[in-house]
Amino acid sequence: MAGAGDRAVEDASDDLLFADESADEAALAALRNPPWLVLIVDDDHEVHAITRVVLGDASFERRHLRFLSAYSAKQARDLLAEHRDIAVILLDVVMETDDAGLTLVRHIRETLGNRQVRIILRTGQPGQAPERAIIATYDINDYKAKSELTAQKLFTATVAALRSYQHITLIERGRLGVEAVMEAADHLFEQPSRAAFLRALPERMAALLPVAGSVLLCVGGPDGAPDGPPRVVSAASAGGAPLDASLPDTVIPDIRAALADGRSRWGDRHGVALLRSRSQAPHALCVLADASLPEMEQRLIELFCAKAGTGFDNLHLVERLQEAQVATVHALGKLAEYKDEVTGDHVKRLGRWATAIAHELRARDLFPDELDEEFCGMIGLASVLHDVGKVAIPDAILRKPGRLDAEEMRHMREHAAIGGAILRDAGGEGPRNCLSMGAEIAESHHERFDGGGYPHGLSGDAIPLSGRIVAVADVFDALLHRRPYKKAWEMEEVLDLLRAESGQHFDPRVIDAFLAVLARDGLPLVA
Repeated sequence: MAGAGDRAVEDASDDLLFADESADEAALAALRNPPWLVLIVDDDHEVHAITRVVLGDASFERRHLRFLSAYSAKQARDLLAEHRDIAVILLDVVMETDDAGLTLVRHIRETLGNRQVRIILRTGQPGQAPERAIIATYDINDYKAKSELTAQKLFTATVAALRSYQHITLIERGRLGVEAVMEAADHLFEQPSRAAFLRALPERMAALLPVAGSVLLCVGGPDGAPDGPPRVVSAASAGGAPLDASLPDTVIPDIRAALADGRSRWGDRHGVALLRSRSQAPHALCVLADASLPEMEQRLIELFCAKAGTGFDNLHLVERLQEAQVATVHALGKLAEYKDEVTGDHVKRLGRWATAIAHELRARDLFPDELDEEFCGMIGLASVLHDVGKVAIPDAILRKPGRLDAEEMRHMREHAAIGGAILRDAGGEGPRNCLSMGAEIAESHHERFDGGGYPHGLSGDAIPLSGRIVAVADVFDALLHRRPYKKAWEMEEVLDLLRAESGQHFDPRVIDAFLAVLARDGLPLVA
């Protein structure tokens, strides 16, 4: 039985493989065609020596064999933990114990979860490990008695095992690669803007391919023409390496050709795949690598580009929908302007204040379940719609100079519920959008924190956060500016009222955030 010091790790083929090559050529050849790792597990030193002699000059798919030696099952476990890419194990049954080899098989398959490595069981005592029982019970791939294992049969069994391992690993790499592409595509689809999408695309590709040195996303000339000089839109490097975003001269012809005819190009150390989009000029994804890209990686790059092209089109559609929604909001806001001449400038200021308050509340880590980036980006536009219900209020009431009587006030207060109903129908079901948030604001910005507001008499956190924010900004701006029924207030008067009404009319957390915004950004100048 050999000790740990007897373990030998040798490469029987290095001299043959690199004898006539320069150092650079040897390194490149090793990168392109790394040797197959074959683990010999046997307590007989002579078996190791004979195996190396018989298979020392063997090769498969232009890759030689590199041998690892273990003289016990324990040493084999250590080597298996160190080398995750062992292709074939030539395994003895009887070593430190009568079933050491069989126990090692269970460890490999069950504990390590390694289903790829091919295991050839070699035994000198077939009676102690009957072939039929062993094949039926253990996940091994071949069974040979040492007495029958001639040099030719050993070569045949090893090459057959390598071929099987190659097929299994290709299938597994393909499966993992497709999963990685889908995950990368999902990340792209989450990008909120075109700029973020284009920035993330080469980053995800660089992370996806371990062989990539850098990835560059390119378009044609200034007008997108494929025959123009390619232009780098965004770039990323693998592993955070220093990034050179310039295009090598050897790659430019392939980029132009791919942009012109839509077909991928694969060079000695680079690849160019096309990202097609119905809504945008085609983009070329250029992958610069240390060696030729294997066929599997080529297919994954093309799959990634196909998914990215779909994501680009989806993003374009989302942007168009957002533009349509913004146009709808502004159109509805214009309707309110026709009824109230002060609305136009008021809603612009209101939108700025509401957005600033939302960001300040988020910075204070308040309302974390509601205040996300989408909320902060949406509230300014949605606040434009806070008084859209006034389209249903008669001009005689809306433009009356002086105070309204009780009946007129009852009619005026109806605008909150009317605006909420109009916008809720327009916003529809589903995820929050500017119209649905506008409905919240229109219906709730006249509610009071103490429950004394209208139209529903809501109180505290039952009032939508968007309504509580706009209520503060609306009153602040309305009091600062002249209206048909009142003069403009002085700034100190307005601030005193906000402080006095904190906890009664207004949410005190929103008041504190707004006062902090005013202190930081300065008080507005009022004409």
